Amino acid sequence: MELQAPSRWRCADFISDLHLQASDRVTFAAWAAYMRSTSADAIFILGDLFEVWVGDDAAQVAHTFEAECVAILQEASARLALYIMQGNRDFLMGPALMEQCKATALHDPTILVFAKQRWILSHGDALCVDDTDYQSFRRQVRSATWQQSFLAHPLEERKAIARGIRETSESRKQETVVYADVDGAEALALMARSQANQLIHGHTHRPGQHRLAAEKIRNVLSDWDANAAPPRAEVLRLALQADGTALMTRLSAVIA
Repeated sequence: MELQAPSRWRCADFISDLHLQASDRVTFAAWAAYMRSTSADAIFILGDLFEVWVGDDAAQVAHTFEAECVAILQEASARLALYIMQGNRDFLMGPALMEQCKATALHDPTILVFAKQRWILSHGDALCVDDTDYQSFRRQVRSATWQQSFLAHPLEERKAIARGIRETSESRKQETVVYADVDGAEALALMARSQANQLIHGHTHRPGQHRLAAEKIRNVLSDWDANAAPPRAEVLRLALQADGTALMTRLSAVIA
């Protein structure tokens, strides 16, 4: 998928891995404040906006956390372009949610043409090829057959399954587990196919910039945790300069 930025855009923001959940109101508040105040012309959410998403019908229930998040997304999309990519936690976000939020679903990967450059946008999990167990799980849950079967369960049953998955994930965090990083060769191959020198992705929770080759750069987004010390709530911003190129900066969405 290729997306040509409109000529009117002067600034685009990129965020990922917010893992929004009802039990973390501090991170939710930081995200809501950012969505309401950013001066960007477009926001790209590159996966894992939610800690878990059990189906678009969850947002149809009034006075729930999901409905509260959707209201923030609706408010933002009324004044700027909003793009949302599925992550490894919220891969069940579907067309009903995008329509409700007036957001555009992003294919993974997507090539953004902006400021005289081609930028590859990805969540990043598909590039972590050394994690063979996860890649097998990813293929399973991304299949139409698995998703249709899961979504056929009642909403409350799906939520219970999700709670069990979260509990397993939290217990695993207490173990000494080294998670696979993005494979450099896979990233370079993606850049070659896309005729792009810049990759922007999340997933790994290892923010920074990595030069893979002479002009091939991998830009990793931060996860969000406003409860951490210091808080993590980073926004990667591309701002159009006078010469038509982009200035990349990393901003904190948390006001000290």
